[in-house]
Amino acid sequence: MTGFLEVLRQTLADTAEPGATELCEALEEVLGTPDARDARVQLTPLKSRVYRLSVGTNGRSRSLILKRFDPWLARRNELVARRWLPAIGLGDRCPGLLATTADARGQWIWHTYEDLGEGAVNPGSLDRGPAASVVDLIAELHTRAADHALLPECRHYCGNLGAPFLVANVRDAIAELEKLMPPRVEPTADQRALRGRLLGRLYRLRYELPWRVQMLEARGGPDTLLHGDLWTTNTFVAVNGAAPVARLIDWDHTAVGPASYDLSTFVYRFPRAERAWIVQAYRRPAARAGWCLAEVRDLNVLFETAEYARYANRVIWPAAALLQDGSAWGWEQLAEVERWFDTLEPALPG
Repeated sequence: MTGFLEVLRQTLADTAEPGATELCEALEEVLGTPDARDARVQLTPLKSRVYRLSVGTNGRSRSLILKRFDPWLARRNELVARRWLPAIGLGDRCPGLLATTADARGQWIWHTYEDLGEGAVNPGSLDRGPAASVVDLIAELHTRAADHALLPECRHYCGNLGAPFLVANVRDAIAELEKLMPPRVEPTADQRALRGRLLGRLYRLRYELPWRVQMLEARGGPDTLLHGDLWTTNTFVAVNGAAPVARLIDWDHTAVGPASYDLSTFVYRFPRAERAWIVQAYRRPAARAGWCLAEVRDLNVLFETAEYARYANRVIWPAAALLQDGSAWGWEQLAEVERWFDTLEPALPG
């Protein structure tokens, strides 16, 4: 075995990650097996289950991203990279998926991606160019996918982030919070008050569901393929020749739904003074595709509705953890969600 492969195998084994042996075999296919004694291998954790692998042999270097998924989530990401985006002519607008491999038990799947580097959009930057490139890509994704024959397949695998997501999350959040009472849970006085305030918000939101669903159906635009998690950390812009090229990473939450869901996530990441031009930048390519984006007043309702759907979703899991094993972090997470409710403002001025 070459020195390079010895170093690679040992580096992966040191992580104690499941499937390290199978992952190393896949990386041998991607990287080849150079007979190099000066091998340099560096594995840097980026977040849970995600690593940057930097390798160097014979004076050359290469960087890859390694991600560990459960099989269902891995299949979703693979379909995005190898089927859905290529089908609409955007196959180069996500990181290249170089290899997939399962651990011996089939419980985990490793994906090996090309490394896009550090080009994430900075919402505080005075240079609007990178964000504008991302907005163009978002509009292109939405308008190309909206009437594509593969959209039902996307919905089948990934679900819908429109009205069904809103309704289910509000009802599930209420159901879980209502259970946080003796004898199943023994909340303190402060915790009981927090539960009551959150329930009050969710009861009001449940009352508004018919109106908000009607707004989504009337003004949210046609269903399309959504990225589903358009924080600026999931957007990358690099200069290819003279033109900036935007790409989107981390498609774990991709689904079908109204374009306003994606647009709201992206817009809320920016200072309020910067949001109007982002929406206007989206309007132009959308109009060229024959879309009529809602006016500001309606967009504010649509964006608020998308945020409320996400907030309700984030209530469910800490409440469920409290019910299942009394996890103390559950109350902390519920308090954080209440702060989100308290500070939510209309996305756009006017």
